[in-house]
Amino acid sequence: MVRSCLQLLQLMLLPFVFSAMVASVARGAVVEHTFNVGNLSISQLCQPARIITAVNGQLPGPTIHTDEGDTVVVHLVNSSPYNMTIHWHGVFQRGTQWADGPAMITQCPVRPGGNYTYRFNVTGQEGTLWWHAHISFLRATVYGALVIRPRGGDKAYPFPKPDKEDVVILGEWWNDNVVDLERMAFLTGMTARHADAYTINGKPGDLYNCSAANITTTFQVRRNETHLLRIINAALNTPLFVKVANHSFTVVGLDASYTTPYKTDVVVIAPGQTVDALMVADADLAAAPGGRFYMAATPYDSAIPMGPPFSKTTGTAIVEYIGQRNLTVPPVLPPQPEYNDTATAHRFLSNLTALVLPGKPTVPLAVDTRMFVTMGLGVSDCQPAQLFCNRSAGPVFSSSMNNASFVAPTAISMLEAHFTNASAGVYTRDFPDTPPVIFDYTADASDTAMLQFTTKSTKVKTLRYNETVEMVLQNTRLIAKESHPMHIHGLNFFIVAQGFGNYDEATAAPQFNLVNPQERNTVAVPTGGWAVIRFVANNPGMWFMHCHFEAHLDLGLAMVFEVQDGPTPDTSLPPPPADLPQC
Repeated sequence: MVRSCLQLLQLMLLPFVFSAMVASVARGAVVEHTFNVGNLSISQLCQPARIITAVNGQLPGPTIHTDEGDTVVVHLVNSSPYNMTIHWHGVFQRGTQWADGPAMITQCPVRPGGNYTYRFNVTGQEGTLWWHAHISFLRATVYGALVIRPRGGDKAYPFPKPDKEDVVILGEWWNDNVVDLERMAFLTGMTARHADAYTINGKPGDLYNCSAANITTTFQVRRNETHLLRIINAALNTPLFVKVANHSFTVVGLDASYTTPYKTDVVVIAPGQTVDALMVADADLAAAPGGRFYMAATPYDSAIPMGPPFSKTTGTAIVEYIGQRNLTVPPVLPPQPEYNDTATAHRFLSNLTALVLPGKPTVPLAVDTRMFVTMGLGVSDCQPAQLFCNRSAGPVFSSSMNNASFVAPTAISMLEAHFTNASAGVYTRDFPDTPPVIFDYTADASDTAMLQFTTKSTKVKTLRYNETVEMVLQNTRLIAKESHPMHIHGLNFFIVAQGFGNYDEATAAPQFNLVNPQERNTVAVPTGGWAVIRFVANNPGMWFMHCHFEAHLDLGLAMVFEVQDGPTPDTSLPPPPADLPQC
């Protein structure tokens, strides 16, 4: 009955929806792709070929190139054996909220043999974003870049015009079926094992114990050329340091937002984040007679005192000078930070600032709602579906925000429940603004063991349209202190301050950057520390906020913002598309 009413409403609103689409198309082009999600046979690390899930037989999947203001249409055809959704990471989805993609938040998954067409616009955004599966661990192999160029072309960049642009997608590789890894982790209540390798554009590089051909990505450069590197961390669970031997970077963008140019010899990037960096090919070739330099990606292990095991290896690509190549001379490897070099990570992540441009959003100065949210790893009882969970051994790992450990609904997506006013039994509107207990959040765990326990729920925070929110994200040390990359869907936020230890408003507030704070969609909250973000809830719908470590998301480190409709049709949630997948 509900579906019939929705279809009738769609027919009634069709002229208005069509008019909006025509207006969007009139401003920009329509960029259309077909994503065939299916099996790909691939061999990595000299292992026998194995079957992975990939888009169009590629790892990574295809890059979508658009101009600001374009409409993107992607026909998803699911020929894989698994349920599938695609999330367009960082796209605002204003007016196209049903295309956001996270399973059971904005849509039911596309079943094997099914299809769904994602339609959205990229108005008001420029820079590097990306897309990925948003279900199970399939993000490990189903991902690709989304490049949004200025409408005026590369002449419209607010930095020197680059000679070339290169997409650099960092990933993780397992010599296992990642879906089986995720299922076993859930069934046992344990975390999945670490990756076997780090990859650059799908290839691990030649520092691994494997002599197979074509295992290393190569970027070709000419002397004194400027390259715009569009760096994306698509890894499931690992922040990464990125360096190129004998080269430096100038960071000019983060998460499709321009930055004040920032010079550095290392890029630090957490899962979910993107960095646009200029690199000039001006290396001293006397130091590399072979004309080749390694680009190296190494893990940043932020957990204190000790987190889950991680691969202490290095993924590499090669930057090769055209006309200078000598394959008998090995490439030069850059000096690499220590795995636990938090000082380098924090220096990079905290020194970035926004490039304030006319007509672009700026940090809100007035605040309507203040939230203080603790987050981290705790424990909970085994869930009924965790068939191999050892109930006699006590509680299992469980992550939470303000002691609420998120569980997605199973019968209907949260956005559908919101649209049909049928939230009862799907979610509750009682996500707390503050933690239930105030304690020494970053102290040693010996005296906080009783605070580790959390319960599973599906809680949302309801916001009025255009409400301004300030949120303190406070890391806890209940089990381990760790840098959590917190991502919000459908919105950007400004990072006005960040630091270590327990947040103290009296000392932190006077230091807030309310002039040019960096604008992002994913913040790497300092390990054993805090970050303060501000955003305006100017997009109606249900917007997922979660840790971009897939292991922590599975354990419940997430919540949802329910943003109410505004006063006009343009500021209200439109009806769902007719082909929206059903559960």
